[in-house]
Amino acid sequence: MTTDSCDLCGSEGGEPIWRDARLRIVRVADPDYPAYCRVIWNGHVREMTDLCPADRTHLMNVVFAVEAALRCLAGVEKINLASFGNLTPHVHWHVVARTPGDRHFPEPLWAASRVRGAPVRIEVSVELLKQTVRRALARLPKE
Repeated sequence: MTTDSCDLCGSEGGEPIWRDARLRIVRVADPDYPAYCRVIWNGHVREMTDLCPADRTHLMNVVFAVEAALRCLAGVEKINLASFGNLTPHVHWHVVARTPGDRHFPEPLWAASRVRGAPVRIEVSVELLKQTVRRALARLPKE
């Protein structure tokens, strides 16, 4: 795969929440999961071990800050973290707030839906998400 054919090199990968020189945080457009973020490495890198140790540390610190931010949102029961890259071999992490009444709970988002009818949804505006993530990022240790 070249950077020209990589979905995450050719687009933001979601609604921008925050960015620095190395990575970005986006909100994934999924009406069932309004607190679903991706942390995406800006450069085209296939695997975590392709990053130098300092970059891996920075990436994981940001992933953990996003997790901490999502845990503060009302109604959140659990946070799911995942890094696959099978379809899009570009370093990125999924950080998803889960609720007991969501469409797939307790299974992963990629499993068959367990809910018949309308799932229970938490309400999270993009502005609240941005504010919560920025507060969590402000608590990161300075590099």
